[in-house]
Amino acid sequence: MFPVDDKFKEECAIVGVIGTPEAANYCYLGLYAMQHRGHEGSGIVASNGTDLIAVKDTGVVADIFDEETLKTLPGQIAIGHNRYATFGSKDRANLQPFVANLGTGPISIAHNGNLVNADELRKSLEADGAIFATTSDTEVFLHLIAHSDAKWSLLKRIEHACKQVKGAYSLVLCSQDKLYGLRDPYGVRPLSLARLGKGYVLASETCAFDLLGAKFERDIKPGEIVECALDGGLHASETLVQKEQAFCVFEYIYFARPDSVIDGRHVYDVRKKLGAELARESHTDADIVIPVPDSGVPASIGYSQATKLPMEFGLIRNHYVGRTFIEPQQSIRDFGVKVKLNPNADLLRGKRVIVVDDSIVRGTTSKKIVTMLRAAGAKEVHMRISSPQTVSPCHYGIDTPSKNELIAATHKLEDICKFIGADTVQYLSIEGMYRAVKGEQSKFCDACFTTNYRLGII
Repeated sequence: MFPVDDKFKEECAIVGVIGTPEAANYCYLGLYAMQHRGHEGSGIVASNGTDLIAVKDTGVVADIFDEETLKTLPGQIAIGHNRYATFGSKDRANLQPFVANLGTGPISIAHNGNLVNADELRKSLEADGAIFATTSDTEVFLHLIAHSDAKWSLLKRIEHACKQVKGAYSLVLCSQDKLYGLRDPYGVRPLSLARLGKGYVLASETCAFDLLGAKFERDIKPGEIVECALDGGLHASETLVQKEQAFCVFEYIYFARPDSVIDGRHVYDVRKKLGAELARESHTDADIVIPVPDSGVPASIGYSQATKLPMEFGLIRNHYVGRTFIEPQQSIRDFGVKVKLNPNADLLRGKRVIVVDDSIVRGTTSKKIVTMLRAAGAKEVHMRISSPQTVSPCHYGIDTPSKNELIAATHKLEDICKFIGADTVQYLSIEGMYRAVKGEQSKFCDACFTTNYRLGII
């Protein structure tokens, strides 16, 4: 296996459906639409009114579920999960959704995010007799629910569990006859609600609703729990302790699909504005603007529009590259990048090129891209990054390298430029980022850029 990306890795996707006899099918489609958020494994749990039935496996959604598999998941309620491991090992036992029996009936849970006090809670629960089957922090939620007062309603038990955890979490849960969705009090991870006929859909991103033909209703508020019933009833409560918001700003920069709408902001428009702000802050004389596909395309459009320079596809992406591939025995320099990206030499020859990407993590891929562009005949290569310098790892649900692996945390700007071999390198400023997002910094989590871990660290 050879890495073809030097990017932050995906988080996870969650989806929940209630009120349709094809709940599992709709869950499958929702997960398919959000495959970009995690492709290590997927799972769906469906309620047939009596039992909760699970199908989970490693791999991508389309490889796990087919028509025959989905027929084994009957019922009007289902929840699903796409996984990219950010906490716990990557074995099959950690695949979600998890299912457990409370004595009062079965429940299932799927989670996007990280708990910063998971270890502390796990030790306390184990001392109280709890037996854990996985290394995932999601299982902590199940045990906290199970250890709450059995006389309480499931909603009350979920609330009690959430008041004990710290960190970033969006959750979907289901029982035999209800669907639940909630966000942590800071609202770090996204979760939205849509209407599907007489029922409801909960999903990490609105692009899932578009595929399902569901009508977007609203975002789940930070600290809010919604309870959806089979008869179309919806109960919402904001009983979690309310704090200042800290939505992950990196959702707008990289993670969310460009066609999603998060907290009222169209992701595609925000990314174009990021590129425009980048151009205003750091433009230099050049002939063309090219994106690093696909992540740099919207920002490259914004940069081009702000500078009146033509945007061209100077790097062509092979969209059919799998997660693994075989390198020939005769070594090819920079094979891992070349198999995914190929320079458009006729376009690049003799040109002064501005390359727009959304981030630099370790710098290794940027270095290979610059080398490829120069070999293709580019006269100058100016790297422009539509986010601030990444100087800290994420503790809230993004799989990131350690601090000493982040090039911006260990190198000055001129050293980064020298390492990747560009003529110049410039990042977007923190202020420029928030001008593009059109939001107050105090309402976002930007710890990866500022080291301000407002929810604590693991």
